[in-house]
Amino acid sequence: MSEFETGRLLGGDADMLCRSVKEFHALPVDREMQWGETSGFATEATTLGGTFSVTGPGTFFGRAHRTLTFEPTDRDGWWFDRVDRKHELPIHVSIENVWNTARNIVLRSGSPHNYMRLVEHIIALKVGTRLDNVMIRLDSGDPPLFDEASSGLVDNVERVGLVSSGTPARYVTVKEPVSIVSKSGRFLTLLPPEDGRRELDVDCAIDFNSAIRKQRIRFTVTPDTFRHGAAARTNATFLVMLYCKTFGKLFADTRNTGYTRHNVLVAGLWSYFNRPRLVHNGKALEAVWHRATLDLLAAVALIDRGRFVGRIISYKAGHGLDCDMVRELYCRDMLCKV
Repeated sequence: MSEFETGRLLGGDADMLCRSVKEFHALPVDREMQWGETSGFATEATTLGGTFSVTGPGTFFGRAHRTLTFEPTDRDGWWFDRVDRKHELPIHVSIENVWNTARNIVLRSGSPHNYMRLVEHIIALKVGTRLDNVMIRLDSGDPPLFDEASSGLVDNVERVGLVSSGTPARYVTVKEPVSIVSKSGRFLTLLPPEDGRRELDVDCAIDFNSAIRKQRIRFTVTPDTFRHGAAARTNATFLVMLYCKTFGKLFADTRNTGYTRHNVLVAGLWSYFNRPRLVHNGKALEAVWHRATLDLLAAVALIDRGRFVGRIISYKAGHGLDCDMVRELYCRDMLCKV
């Protein structure tokens, strides 16, 4: 399953893509989980079997606690309802509503004040838990950042359960293999599923100039593999953490950032400053699991035409390239029903 066709180039330089693909193939796979047959997908779309709420310190206003309330809905798709914005419409989770990807994925609908920051760790559950339709109500555009990453959200979804929404589940994929590459060699490749299988396979690699270094995992997206990866926290360098806690307090964008050694993996040049999670064969894989499950799958969740199936190869990519790829799929009409 390691070989793949890069297919049609939707953005970037072909020679750069060729060099990066060679680098990617040279990386060993650190962990492989459930590659191959799965239990299959449901024939009907799902919503929640009940309501639940979660509370935690704000990501960008750490002194304030924020609450997310997840509710079943008859609407198609995922929605954020800012209850503090009385005369605004709910924000549909869609590539059409992506406002910014500079540091995290920010969604917006209508007024510039009707936004949601750092949605990726939330909306990734759409793909990982197979929850198709949900309304999420909150009183701020600043979601909470949890010590256990997104594990608590997964636990609550499993606790209330999924029920049929009464509508057929839709499946989409790419019409042909497609790739996009950045000027620095980061790339994404999307391929249709083999034999029309309704599953999503991920092959993801990262390469950081820190203790994280090179990491690569391959897995089939199932509730079990997603639950495993959902415990992975976002990561920051020691210098970024030091900046946030010192000089960063002088600036509005970092003054109240709610990063702590509990909710963020802190990496120095040669070692970690807190204990990493998801260690396999003596190697910490928390960073690549976070990238693959809570960042990459969040971009997949922005595809609002159905459940995306097929295969995704990601090499050193981030939010910007992820969203560029999904946007190109829409602009070029590259999606089709399975």
